[in-house]
Amino acid sequence: MGSSGNTPLIAVSMGDPAGIGPEVVLKAAAAIARRPSPPVIIILGDLDAILSAAARLNGDVPLPLEWRPGMRAKRSGRAVSIFNIGKLPPRAFVPGSPTVEGADAAYRYVVEGARMTMRGEASALVTAPINKEWLNRAGHHFPGHSELLARLAHVRTWRMMFAGETLRVALVTVHMGLAEVPRALTRNAVLGTITLLEHHLHCQLGIARPRILVLGFNPHAGENGLFGDEEERVIAPAIRWAQRRGIDVHGPVAPDTAFIRAGSARRFGFDGAVAMYHDQGLIALKTLEFESAVNITLGLPFIRTSPDHGTAYDIAGRGTANATSMLAAIEYAAKAARGAAKASGRKNRGPRAGFGAYTPNADGERPDES
Repeated sequence: MGSSGNTPLIAVSMGDPAGIGPEVVLKAAAAIARRPSPPVIIILGDLDAILSAAARLNGDVPLPLEWRPGMRAKRSGRAVSIFNIGKLPPRAFVPGSPTVEGADAAYRYVVEGARMTMRGEASALVTAPINKEWLNRAGHHFPGHSELLARLAHVRTWRMMFAGETLRVALVTVHMGLAEVPRALTRNAVLGTITLLEHHLHCQLGIARPRILVLGFNPHAGENGLFGDEEERVIAPAIRWAQRRGIDVHGPVAPDTAFIRAGSARRFGFDGAVAMYHDQGLIALKTLEFESAVNITLGLPFIRTSPDHGTAYDIAGRGTANATSMLAAIEYAAKAARGAAKASGRKNRGPRAGFGAYTPNADGERPDES
């Protein structure tokens, strides 16, 4: 179903048909086929839109062939399987000209991909870019992929994480104004992020004992309360609670020095970091690894990744879109799928003390300072 032997089957939603999704998915499929032991890819989208994109790329990509449930997916570099979900009018896949029909179709591709992974028919889901404005115009009122997938999976607690080749950062808060962040920083929110990150690093990436670094919120991590009390009141207690659960977590550290690399190999001294807000973590990651950055949703009952870029309507159809991030998203999903399959063969310990929403337990315990 989701994999054959040690070969993951990756469902890839095509994204908005008027954007660069069809192009980067095809380019990534061509590149992944040349890798040793590549995963099997099924593109969820519109066959005509994919054929149109392939024609513009002058045959430098695998031949798109229609796939239906029950069929064997194509595993060679000469062809790629397309799960044709509905049929779009030609105007819906004109590059750079988004439509309500195209946005609605992009929504349906994601829904089907989530269902395939939750049914065990795919090992992971990789999502090509959608456009939030057009998604809402089509009547699907979600800020983005993560919120939609959390709703489909009936998940309340999830986090956004970004990863490159050397740096992994999970975010406590995401898309909100800076003035709102202090109110959103709670001990449960910080603890939840630490725990979800630890689960991912251990149970999907196979790191035996992940070392996690937690950033402070204020300059100099508050300077013992001189510049703010979020570190003493919220972040440090959450770290201590996670440590009592057995997680190797450290901080809060000053944000301006958290991402300094040291040693002869110039490596970071941790496996993953927790940042309090969007730009605090992503400025460092995108400065170092902009083209290869991958977006991962933590907390879902399946693996989901995406490239860290948008629909890029302005360059759609030109054949110039960079597929590096899409390729990285597929490779990351395959690696995590293999790790999860390996972990499922062992006793699944999960996070150190629970997984999911962080609420008081039966004894009323909370991640407080006691």
